[in-house]
Amino acid sequence: MSAIVVIAAVLAIAGGIGVIAARVPVHSVLALILTLVALAVLFIAAGAEYMGLLQVIVYAGAVMVMFVFVISLLTARREPVERPQSLLPGQERAGYVVGLVLLAGLLTAMLRHVYPEPAALPAGYGTVRAFGTALFHEHVFVLQLAALLLMVAAVGVVLLMARRS
Repeated sequence: MSAIVVIAAVLAIAGGIGVIAARVPVHSVLALILTLVALAVLFIAAGAEYMGLLQVIVYAGAVMVMFVFVISLLTARREPVERPQSLLPGQERAGYVVGLVLLAGLLTAMLRHVYPEPAALPAGYGTVRAFGTALFHEHVFVLQLAALLLMVAAVGVVLLMARRS
């Protein structure tokens, strides 16, 4: 395992923790960008250069810019996010216990090699042509629905800000 993979994995984990632990929403988005770029490096190290490039362009580029735009419009102040009060007593502690149980189950499965052997990939799998064909022929409705959802979110934020002014 190369040093680049180890560094990218550590940065991805640190960025994921930063997303959860950040009190300011913009800091959370910046930590998510770090995570996405580190994942792109891992894709490239695994030989999936096209997926790494898409990770940077689409997610770390376009989607995160939109997140920063929406957050900056909705929260013009630099105040930390308030922690909501628990609905039930002990709810937060129960969440930690469930998370630890799930982590223990995942680690146990990884150590026992419970996962089945992956099936052989078809010829041409992962190429730009196969990806484009799948995206623009089989999943074109989902692609257009995601674009519509992002556009509606941006228009909604602009309308909310116009009402606030």
